[in-house]
Amino acid sequence: MKCMQHKIILGLIALLSIGCGKKEDKAAEIMETDNRIKISKIQFEENKMSLTQMEMKDFPIKVKVNGMIHVPPENKADISSPMGGYVRKAPLIEGDIVKKGTFLVTLENPEYVTLQQNYMETKAQLSYLKAEFERHKIMKDENVISEKSYIKAESDYNSIKAKYNGLKTQLRLLNISINSVESGKITSTVNMYSPLRGSITKVNVNKGSYVSPATPILEIVDNSHIHLELSVFEKDILKIKKGQKITFSIPETSKQTYEAEVHLVGTIIEDNRTIKVHGHLLDNSVKLLPGMFVNAEIITDVSSADALPNNAVVEEDGEHFVLILNEETETDYYFIKTQVFTESANSGYTSLKENSNLKGEDKILNDGAFGLIGI
Repeated sequence: MKCMQHKIILGLIALLSIGCGKKEDKAAEIMETDNRIKISKIQFEENKMSLTQMEMKDFPIKVKVNGMIHVPPENKADISSPMGGYVRKAPLIEGDIVKKGTFLVTLENPEYVTLQQNYMETKAQLSYLKAEFERHKIMKDENVISEKSYIKAESDYNSIKAKYNGLKTQLRLLNISINSVESGKITSTVNMYSPLRGSITKVNVNKGSYVSPATPILEIVDNSHIHLELSVFEKDILKIKKGQKITFSIPETSKQTYEAEVHLVGTIIEDNRTIKVHGHLLDNSVKLLPGMFVNAEIITDVSSADALPNNAVVEEDGEHFVLILNEETETDYYFIKTQVFTESANSGYTSLKENSNLKGEDKILNDGAFGLIGI
């Protein structure tokens, strides 16, 4: 009898053990399947979290291009001399700021002396031949001389007059004072002056070196009006129009973004299948230098799309996620981590593709999602 009771007790204990085991397994199963993220309302308030929903926003359609900072041709000058010479003075170095009319360099050459002598001799001949021409004109009017004599006197006068004017122009190009030459002051040196305000960007000579005609001596650049020279591939060029907005940055210096607009669109396709687009900066006070490389985006159109604030969308391992409110109790919020598919971002919002797993009525955690997505 005692043996039978003992067996019954052992059987009951076994049944109870099996029942408890099933309950524990069920509880574990519930914990595993509930993958929601719980946030107490106290935490929600203390961390200044908020909820948001999808809304329609405008997003720009952009063409990405590269280019350079340039200056217009009239803001850049290569200083050269119409006649060769030896450098006697060259006081400026790269980086010096000059004004229009600032002294740049002195050149010396005996040919300058010869030019001035020829000018004075020609001037003297001009005075004589002018008098002869006027005398022959009077005699022709009085039929004292033949037509042939008059024509020769006129031809000699016009020829020497043309030579005189040519020599005078050459002296002016060399910045040699005509009045000084006519007063007998002959010089073997000429000074060159800046044609514009700007900074010295290149110095190609040294004191004592010889420069031939038209050889660049200095380069001066006025940075007061810089512009963009962008290269747009031919597949995108029909989208580009004058007046479109450009945003660009200088990747080698900072992440700051600047604004410009399309001013001119080129009409010739380069060898690399690109077309030049000229852009004007909207803020001319920006301090940029010619030759800087730029990354730019030309805004060609605008499209509307469902969007969320950037703070509501978190990137994780190349994918994007949001936290959708699943349940609200008196004390807690429960969120479900959901993947979404994004397209672009603008003005604090991220656009979503149509196949994103969201509904218009879904409430999304806005501020605070970043720290919870990895849970």
